Amino acid sequence: MKHHYVVIMAGGIGSRFWPYSRAEKPKQFLDVLGTGRTLLQMTYDRFLTICPEENFYIVTNNRYHDLVKEQLPMLSEDQILLEPIGRNTAAAVAYPAFKIKKKDPKAVMVVAPSDHVVFKESLFTQNLNTAIKAAEGSDKLITLGIVPTRPETGYGYIQYHSSPLKKVKRVKTFTEKPELELAQKFVESGDFVWNAGIFIWSVETIIAALHEHLTDLAVIFEEGNDAYYTQDEQKFINGAYAQCKSISIDYGIMEKASNVFMVKGTFDWSDLGSWDSLHEIKAKDDQGNVVDGKALLYNTKNCYVKGPSNTLIVAQDLDGYLITQSDNVVLICKKDAEKKFREFLHDAKAKGEEFS
Repeated sequence: MKHHYVVIMAGGIGSRFWPYSRAEKPKQFLDVLGTGRTLLQMTYDRFLTICPEENFYIVTNNRYHDLVKEQLPMLSEDQILLEPIGRNTAAAVAYPAFKIKKKDPKAVMVVAPSDHVVFKESLFTQNLNTAIKAAEGSDKLITLGIVPTRPETGYGYIQYHSSPLKKVKRVKTFTEKPELELAQKFVESGDFVWNAGIFIWSVETIIAALHEHLTDLAVIFEEGNDAYYTQDEQKFINGAYAQCKSISIDYGIMEKASNVFMVKGTFDWSDLGSWDSLHEIKAKDDQGNVVDGKALLYNTKNCYVKGPSNTLIVAQDLDGYLITQSDNVVLICKKDAEKKFREFLHDAKAKGEEFS
């Protein structure tokens, strides 16, 4: 395990969980599931069988440094990688890849978001170990795929070459968030999986891919070799991010590279990307409502109701709505209106920073 590393991406602001998730404390730092552990802490716990504590790295925005230290106090300052500005996932992969390579050129990295939920974690660990073993000493860029349970339009899809005897399957295509009709065809075909956004590769392999497909980005972070693990690192990173373009690792590398493989996940998974996805995994009453707080519901079904313990929420004749109060914001909208949330947040910010 000494050459295994886990990089957790924890820099997003969780806009689709507004107003519960705020810019000052996004959803990854919240106990969304009521387990007593935040999503970040649950993600950390999930990977403890994969690598030792000293091989974890958290990539986050510099404004969240104190939240990371509070929730994961065992981490050293060198393990908290602070982005001065958001530059999407390619930069969030490149930074730790070059830093880890300086420490351990034989390293294998697992890259995972901080806001996913995994059930049947023993199966998750088995699938992950399969991918890690395949990544060791090879040039494979590996991702975990989730067998789709419905034609979901909010996820990316991976088409793979069917090879029943091989656990690690070569990827044919990536498709980002298709329209419903196309998503239905993907699910019916049987050779597509959801893209979980969990990646496994050796540092040598991902750095080679960065040089091939995102050369400018690779050159920027390679110039930091003398700064990593020194007092000059943050100054270098602040300058580096100012030069980076914003691009995802999926679009920048995974959709272009020829050495992409997939391990099919046999565990249950949710990316908790929205209130709608949280509603899906929560316990419901006989009308399909999730109630987190005190509520009186009349002829109301398929709703998500969340409020503080000292507030009573009364609703009538609603179907498929989100009704939530969080601090100084009350939100009532269609539960699946996740495409509108950036607009909600933008307009709320225009009313004053205290609402965002």
